[in-house]
Amino acid sequence: MNTSLPIRKHSKLLCLINIGQTSYIPHRHLCSEPDRQPTAAPEDDESKITQAVQLLLETPREEWSSSQPLQSLLFPSSPPSPRFLTKITRSLASTCQAIKFFKHLRQNSPYQDTQFLSYPFQALLEQAGRELDAGSRLFELYQASNEWEIPLTVNAVTLFIRYFGRLGMRWRVEYALNVLDEMLQPLSEVPPNDITGDIIFYRLVKSDSKGKGINLSDEDTIKLVLKLGKHNVFPNTNWLVRFINSLCRRGKMDQAWDVLHELLGLGATLEAPPINAILTWLARSGDVRRMNTVLAEMKESEIEPDVVTIGILINLLCKFGRVDDAMEVLNKMGEGSKGDGVSVEADVIIYNTLIDGLCKVGRPEEGLHLMERMKSMKGLAPNTITYTHLIDGFCKVGEIDRGKELFDQMNEEGVSPNVISLNAVVNGMCRNGRINSAIEFFSNMQGKGLKGDVVTYTTLITACCNGDNIDKAIDLFDQMLSSGCFADAIVNCSLISSFCRAGRMDDASNVLSKLKEAGFRPNIGCYNALVSGFCKVDKVDKAYEIIKEMEKLGMKPDSVTYNTLISYFCKTGNFGFAQRVMKQMIKGSHVPTVATYGALMHAYCLNGKNKEAMKLFDDMSSMSMIPPNTTIFNMLIKYLCKNNDVNDALCLMDDMKAKGVKPNTTTYNAMFKGLKDKNLLDEAFRLMKSMIEHACNPDSITMEILTEWLSAVGEAEKLKSFIQGCKIPTSTA
Repeated sequence: MNTSLPIRKHSKLLCLINIGQTSYIPHRHLCSEPDRQPTAAPEDDESKITQAVQLLLETPREEWSSSQPLQSLLFPSSPPSPRFLTKITRSLASTCQAIKFFKHLRQNSPYQDTQFLSYPFQALLEQAGRELDAGSRLFELYQASNEWEIPLTVNAVTLFIRYFGRLGMRWRVEYALNVLDEMLQPLSEVPPNDITGDIIFYRLVKSDSKGKGINLSDEDTIKLVLKLGKHNVFPNTNWLVRFINSLCRRGKMDQAWDVLHELLGLGATLEAPPINAILTWLARSGDVRRMNTVLAEMKESEIEPDVVTIGILINLLCKFGRVDDAMEVLNKMGEGSKGDGVSVEADVIIYNTLIDGLCKVGRPEEGLHLMERMKSMKGLAPNTITYTHLIDGFCKVGEIDRGKELFDQMNEEGVSPNVISLNAVVNGMCRNGRINSAIEFFSNMQGKGLKGDVVTYTTLITACCNGDNIDKAIDLFDQMLSSGCFADAIVNCSLISSFCRAGRMDDASNVLSKLKEAGFRPNIGCYNALVSGFCKVDKVDKAYEIIKEMEKLGMKPDSVTYNTLISYFCKTGNFGFAQRVMKQMIKGSHVPTVATYGALMHAYCLNGKNKEAMKLFDDMSSMSMIPPNTTIFNMLIKYLCKNNDVNDALCLMDDMKAKGVKPNTTTYNAMFKGLKDKNLLDEAFRLMKSMIEHACNPDSITMEILTEWLSAVGEAEKLKSFIQGCKIPTSTA
């Protein structure tokens, strides 16, 4: 038998299916009786309910109207109690039977007021919502409730919202919102209650986590929250924290605070966690001014801060180095009875934050005293983080032994050190040149079961490389790989570069092979180090093999690669190859650098090819986008003076000043040496005056040249005036 509900052909509700079109919801009549679950009925009512259910099940549907016993039970002289009809509806085995029963009540009721139908309709909704395919049935019931003008109870409306929201389909969610909108109307007879709010907020959270729910924009969600707030329906703390975080995560901190501010204005009783959420995001962005505003409004609204609130404040103060202010906040904790005190007690996290703050500003001794103070507090004890902050703090101010003592102390007190504690000691020892001590300490800790991580090995390998202890570095490197740790590009390149600087190219190649076997893809820095190393040991063919391997991996040579080759060919006097590499460099869209021109000019000068060097300099000045710097000018001035071309050197120095390149002490020393060889005193006096005017202080080489020369030619007074004008220290003079 067809149990679908009758829908008028031209029902205006049907237009809701077309989401793109404007939706029209006619005014719905809601039940004005207080929404309540019907109270327990007397025993005779219970027996009548049982009789009615039995008659409904035993009597054929078409004979219900003619069954006098059934009609007498269902329609006594006055409308039956809400619980009576509700209990009968719930006792029926299926939604189909419940619909038949409800249609019978509606069609055969002798009463003018249809309000007595509200509760059995609510029970019918409960039945329909439990079906596997509830969507179509609920849709029909939603339409029918309007067609039949059934006054809905608040619970019935809430059920519609819950079911449509749970079903998740867009048009059904819109029905849920339309039902809610009716409840939110200013003259609504049945406004939303806390149950309605819980369902709505739950569905909004579901949507936010990409589950089935009510999918609204942030702006629409805010409007809905505030509309519910006008009916004294407010979200719970957990939901509000989640929503504030989601707004802040998307950079909408203004809207987040506006929501909290509006809710306060509507009379919501807010707790600290939502305020903490916005404070956390403001702290991350360093917006101290707005944090102060939020804290002031928090105090004005009499919202009690919790330990998280105080923790956020102390953390921010420490982050900005205002440790004394943070200590002042700590000292006010637990003093809620005082005017500016806080009733919250500090926890381990707050103490750890302050200890870390003190250590970061170089005051680990005060951090140690604070740990002792923490020990005296009931229920508080230092943990691994506490000790690690202190160990790191003492090591960073060079008190390695104090850091090591604390490491041993934490073991004695039953606080297990972790790899971060280990790294603090290792890093401190390495930074203070105690590399062997760091290696020994690490080895001892490994024997006790405390394994290192990539940071441990990176610190030790880098320290060994910088200290030219290459053999130990390779031992640590092998140990790192066998332990399953894998260093980053920086430490790998550091190790390869160290081998290359030491000329140990076989070891460098071996490290590269091991890294490639472990899945590491060398970067351009590693390859450039190898190219430089092979050039240094005069194996340019190997350098080119490295470049080919690099190109196979899709990496093109960069300026460093080309400059290394140019420098090599210049040093070997192979200017043809050097020029060819420079042309390849330009063809590869790399602009020659100062280092490129400098290598070529230096090589030309060393080989007595001053004209070629000057031509390259002229090209650099006129055609290149790279202007010559002080180093380039000094190189040419030095070689011009060496070849007795002092006048050309003086002209070049004038050109240097005209181009805005500032001469330094090395420039003047080269010129003084050349002028001394030619005994050009007037030019020397002019340059001495220029040195004083430009505050270019002479060094020991300057004084040696001028003292020997000027004393020999009887110009000691000039030398004395020069020394006084330059304010040269006595030791240099």
